[in-house]
Amino acid sequence: MSQPRIIYFSDEQNDEFSKAVIKPVSIDKNYKYDRTKGISAAVRFFFYRMVATPLAFLYCKIFLHYSCPDRKKLKPYRKEGYFLYGNHTSNYGDPLMPNLFAFPKDVYFVVHPNNVSMPVLGVINRYIGAIPLPDDIDAAKNFTSFINERITAKDCVVIYPEAHIWPYYTDIRNFPDKSFGYPARLGSPVFCFTNTYRKRYLFGKELSKPKIVTIIDGPFCPDMKKGIGERKKELRDAVYARMKERAALSDKEYICYIRKD
Repeated sequence: MSQPRIIYFSDEQNDEFSKAVIKPVSIDKNYKYDRTKGISAAVRFFFYRMVATPLAFLYCKIFLHYSCPDRKKLKPYRKEGYFLYGNHTSNYGDPLMPNLFAFPKDVYFVVHPNNVSMPVLGVINRYIGAIPLPDDIDAAKNFTSFINERITAKDCVVIYPEAHIWPYYTDIRNFPDKSFGYPARLGSPVFCFTNTYRKRYLFGKELSKPKIVTIIDGPFCPDMKKGIGERKKELRDAVYARMKERAALSDKEYICYIRKD
């Protein structure tokens, strides 16, 4: 059995281990967030439902050996918009897996502008659910308004509060509560999903790469009688504690992360 690859880190909140080098476009007041109307809606339907959804299923099942036995927990909320928070541990799986366990909901992702800046894929990402973080106040208004519209439309908004990708990481990094402001303001239900990494066998022999099993928890609902700051903190703490608990179920370390000091 091969030993896990070792990666050294110094800052769990800011170190980035994605290999992509992309110059981000500016997300200003002219950036078009809403692609759910007119011709844009038809283009979105084609790329999202005809191309991306079946490809997501095939990639996750064949290459990631993926399963989510908990997707039934979301079923009672099919007629309600909600937020999903997950651990950021897969370069290609993270934008795909929520589309499987949240199906048939439309799924949108809060992302870094890098995700909409690539020549071809970046344009497609704009149509299949990427909501890039704004660069100025005017764009921030459009960004917040669009998220509110998606929840009102009973869609699902996915947020990775760890922000940076650490492939195959089997723990949960500490993250702030700022990304929980959206459900705290709207009073929307919150679910968390934890991608755990499990041993995989073939003919009784353990394979080097693990399989991914997603565990879903929630809903966590903000107490609207409390102040916005307290609501954000309570949501963050509840999600963080549950994700830490679930991450401990991982039993396969494919990449080992070690603090430099």
